[in-house]
Order: sequence, then structure tokens, then C-alpha cells
Amino acid sequence: MGFLQTIKNKLGIGGVKIAIQAPGQASKTEGKVEGKLILTSKSDQEVVSIEIKMVEDYTTGRGDDKKTKTLTLGETHVRQGFSIRAGETKEIAFSLPFSVLKSDSDVLKEKGGALGALGKMSSFANNEKSEYFIEASVDVKSAALDPSERKEIRLV
Repeated sequence: MGFLQTIKNKLGIGGVKIAIQAPGQASKTEGKVEGKLILTSKSDQEVVSIEIKMVEDYTTGRGDDKKTKTLTLGETHVRQGFSIRAGETKEIAFSLPFSVLKSDSDVLKEKGGALGALGKMSSFANNEKSEYFIEASVDVKSAALDPSERKEIRLV
């Protein structure tokens, strides 16, 4: 292996690429998403492990007071290593369990009636927004910058 190939591997150039195939929406009550990862590579690589997470980007406030928290709702790991050859495609099926976290406003909204209206007003006043994503990262043995992918998903 030449010096240039070693540098490319460290930077992840021509290495493993990830694509997430998952439904565009999932049920909050079911608490599980099924999907698969498609791994491709332009060079021979050694995959050590894979981590898949469901995350929520929870944003509150407006303008300069805007704050975003990233919360992990669930995660799963594929710890068995394998090798992927140049031009090869591997599909890895996953089942990702998750549980949705609720803000105080969400709890009030669910109660209905006057408390539900108060919860809706509180949520509107705080400008609360939640976006959900499936994130996958692959630990490649020779790469310093491991490949990762993020796909938005709606929870209904």
C-alpha cells in the first residue's frame, strides 16, 4: 500500500460510504424502526463496528434566544467486524428501538381541556420544535474520520 493510499484511508477518501434505507415515518407508540444500511467501498476496508441512533433535535426560543438540544431516543450497535472489498455492496438490516421524550408542554397538551389549551399556548410561546433523525456511523479500522450518515424521519 502506497503512501498516498494511506493518506486517503485516514481521510476516508474512496473508503466506505453509507446510505440509510428506512421508512419516512414511524409510529411513536410502536417505538421501533426497521431499516437497512447500504455500505459501499471503492477500496478494500475493514469495518470494526456500526452504531445506529435515533436522535431528536429539540429547539426552543426565537432569534438570539434560540437553543437546540440533541437528545438520544434509542440506539443499537453491530459489534461484529467484517471486511468489505473494492466495488462490493453490503446490506445490513437493523431494528432500532426508541422511546420519545416529552416536554412539560407536551404532557399538558395530552391532558386535554383547559390544561391542554395551556400546554398548546406554552409550546407556541416557547416556539418548541422537534425534528427526528436516524444517524449511522461506521468505525473503519484505517480511517481517522469515520463515515456517517443522517436521515430525517417523522414520528406520528
